[in-house]
Amino acid sequence: MSDWRPKIPAGPAPLHERLADAVAADIASGSLTAGTRLPTHRELAHVLDIGLGSVTRAYSLAMQRGLIEARVGRGSFVAHPPATRGGDTQGAGRIDMARNIPPIACAERRFAEALGRVRRRPDLLDHLNYSPPAGFDTHRRAAAAWLRRTANFNTSESTRLLVTGGAQEAMSIVLGTIARAGETVMVEAATFFGIRSLCDQTGLKLKAVAMDEQGIVPESLDQASRTGCRVLYMMPTLQNPTGRTMGAARRAEIARVVRRRELWIVEDDIYSAFAGGRQPEPFAVLIPERTFYISGLSKALSPGLRVGFVCAPNDEHLNRLIATVRARSYAPATLGALVATDWIESGAADEIVRDVRAEVGARTALGKEILATALDPSTSDECPHLWLPMQELQAERFANRAIRAGIDVTPPGAPVIDRSMICGVRVCLGAVRDRAILNHTLGTIAGFLSEDDLGGDQGVV
Repeated sequence: MSDWRPKIPAGPAPLHERLADAVAADIASGSLTAGTRLPTHRELAHVLDIGLGSVTRAYSLAMQRGLIEARVGRGSFVAHPPATRGGDTQGAGRIDMARNIPPIACAERRFAEALGRVRRRPDLLDHLNYSPPAGFDTHRRAAAAWLRRTANFNTSESTRLLVTGGAQEAMSIVLGTIARAGETVMVEAATFFGIRSLCDQTGLKLKAVAMDEQGIVPESLDQASRTGCRVLYMMPTLQNPTGRTMGAARRAEIARVVRRRELWIVEDDIYSAFAGGRQPEPFAVLIPERTFYISGLSKALSPGLRVGFVCAPNDEHLNRLIATVRARSYAPATLGALVATDWIESGAADEIVRDVRAEVGARTALGKEILATALDPSTSDECPHLWLPMQELQAERFANRAIRAGIDVTPPGAPVIDRSMICGVRVCLGAVRDRAILNHTLGTIAGFLSEDDLGGDQGVV
């Protein structure tokens, strides 16, 4: 296709990366279709008046992303996106729509830049030693600043904050401090699988609390707390798996129940950066004396950046959390937190989140267009995962059909605690490497939804 002339976007990224992005954009828009032969490296360099090396590197990067493929003696072609090809997959030949991670390409360039800056830091060698159990003060200050910028957590203080090895470890530290084996933790009727697996491993029981379009129903929480439960784990912003966000009035109602019943809130705010500041203030601001606030960077920046945060409600509980850290890991890891601090201080984290939000927004719009009425209408436009509410048998059939087709989705058995209250399948959008493959895969999923044995009442809850 010698007449193809990509429009290279402007920006600070290297030329070859922007050219690879142009290839991806034209594939996503349909300007380039599967099987199309691309110009040779030399032809494209001549047409665009750029260096041959830039085209070679761009084609190589596009191949790494699964956008194009080279055929010996024939040239480069736009790759076909069958259901046996994916981006970052859990297993060879499978498309990963089960893991909730951001599009990694948004962080790739900034990572190399961060390493260059980190090498010049005067405190670099300090990070070869143990940090204090709550983390280095520079990391804690950066974390507090990040939460003020992205989570409406305007009262966050570094002196009450711990740095951890990811939000999952943060949950483990908090529950290990305030709950004992045999106790029951209240959760949303469909909840994050990480809290379920953590409670299974530590001997804690789970009690489902009913949900509506805003999340936890206050009356159901009040009823559940009468059984002696003291701890409530919830995700009020872009809830996983449903994508629902709790409004300010509902949060105030929940806070009144918490105060009246003297409960402890474990607030998981891991998706707050996606909300763009439009979400209400977190419970850590609304009812700080009863809230352990948890967040992290793996969902917003990069899954390999295992950096989490815990904000304690008071000094007494901060000291108890520190004692738990000392017993379990002695001190948080330092090098990931160092990269995270650099990204936050340099503004790179804000750039990554901006790019991730834009990409996730485009992917969510694509998902809503293709899956249409099958989706939960409460799912936010900024959410990196989609919730498909279904009756239990329908959900199991759908998940099994997708898995047999090479598409990994989250079946109801992972997040759903009480199937009499809610049931469905979660579809994650971030792990698929590019939109062309995502578009094809969502079309395949839509085909499953239209088949007769998946028809009937979708059971929206």
